[in-house]
Amino acid sequence: MRTKTKSNGYDFYLPPALNASHPPERRSLRRDHVKMMVLDRETGVVKHDRFFQIDHYLNPGDVLVLNTSRTIPAIFKADWLRKGKVLANKIEIRLAKKKNASAWEVLIVADGIKAGDELCFANTLQAKVIGEVFKSPLKIIRFSLQGRELFEAFYLLGEPVRYEYINHPWKLDYYQTVFACQPGSVEMPSAGRAFSWELLWRLQRKGIKLAYLQLHTGLSYLLDDDYGHSPENHFEEYSISEKDMAAIVEAKASGGKVVAVGTTVVRALETAIAKSTLEGWTNLYVTAEYKLRLVDGIISGFHEPKASHLDLLTAFVPEQTLFAAYETAVEQKYLWHEFGDINLII
Repeated sequence: MRTKTKSNGYDFYLPPALNASHPPERRSLRRDHVKMMVLDRETGVVKHDRFFQIDHYLNPGDVLVLNTSRTIPAIFKADWLRKGKVLANKIEIRLAKKKNASAWEVLIVADGIKAGDELCFANTLQAKVIGEVFKSPLKIIRFSLQGRELFEAFYLLGEPVRYEYINHPWKLDYYQTVFACQPGSVEMPSAGRAFSWELLWRLQRKGIKLAYLQLHTGLSYLLDDDYGHSPENHFEEYSISEKDMAAIVEAKASGGKVVAVGTTVVRALETAIAKSTLEGWTNLYVTAEYKLRLVDGIISGFHEPKASHLDLLTAFVPEQTLFAAYETAVEQKYLWHEFGDINLII
């Protein structure tokens, strides 16, 4: 099933039918009733369950850490101008990462873009190309609006990022977790999507603690299979409150498990503990050689072949154990990607 590629990713065959193209709610399924594969870190034993039963695998005193970043519209159409002359209409622009109140790194799906070129999204929103990202297809643009006004324009003009396995223009609401509050993620922090408020309340009644952080996800795929978009070159902004970090550390010290909801949370927590800072940027690349200092378990979706997220999972379980479990997931027809099923490693 599996081979190791030159880019240090793991390749395997994923049947196209296992790409989840519809949200669970559009498959007559509650979001917290998706399937869940549970992988025991110590024994390598795999169990099959439904996500709403996750409280059976957690104990009082454990802490779940969730990413509250909210998904924003990140795909736009714009006219491309140079010195006032229109070179092309309605080219695609994908937000990649915020630089400041008015500047963003973006992927422009067109050849020949130069610094000084202009982009017209609407009468109310324009941008100028001001540079490029070193050793990357990304460009840097400065919008004519900034701050809240810019985000309001995003919501008026944009659509959520959708990849080729999504064959319907699902609305932005489908790309949100129920607890998301601060807009900023280009792609949904999808590991938390399966939680419902009812499930979160039930977990708390059992004595399982909830802690929150914020990491705004960037654009993970640059439409070029030959470009190695390594996490080391992929900086994402995170912040954790002193109160939540104290709760996490206290749970760990008291013998509870720290369970990260998503790879974003793993990277944020491990960066925070390593750098002793509760906010900043992380480009942490977690692999099998990385010794986890804070996180004991992870709730994650199923990751596509060659994804760097698979390397991160080998920090929790040996490579052979992980991919034996993934073979089982394929055999059992688990669904992949943001609208798919859940993998708990604990």
